[in-house]
Amino acid sequence: MSPFHLAFPVHDLDHARRFYGEILGCPEGRSAPEWIDFNFYGHQIVAHLAPGEARASHHNAVDGHGVPVPHFGIVLPMTEWQMLADRLKALGVAFVIEPYIRFQGEPGEQATMFFLDPSGNAIEIKAFKDIRSLFAT
Repeated sequence: MSPFHLAFPVHDLDHARRFYGEILGCPEGRSAPEWIDFNFYGHQIVAHLAPGEARASHHNAVDGHGVPVPHFGIVLPMTEWQMLADRLKALGVAFVIEPYIRFQGEPGEQATMFFLDPSGNAIEIKAFKDIRSLFAT
């Protein structure tokens, strides 16, 4: 798979650096006074300083939860997902949707969790017991 690239607004680059670098463990790449590249599990995400542009999300109902829209994230192997969920809980990260198994017993059953970065950007981390069910209907 080719890496994707995502640029998104943040209110404060120091907060973004701490959150993505220290809390999520994403190595930092290039940076300038207005932006920072991060290696987000092999993908390039770029936090751009844009005060006032990051905003509260809309929520859509999915499996009885209010899923924030827009959001971005990654699909991890189940063991990595669990380790990250445990790490985020231990660090006191507030979840929009606590880690749980969604669509249990159905096609596309998945582990998921949602949280916000310091600028309010919503992030979803998910995992599948069987990655072949990623696009199951």
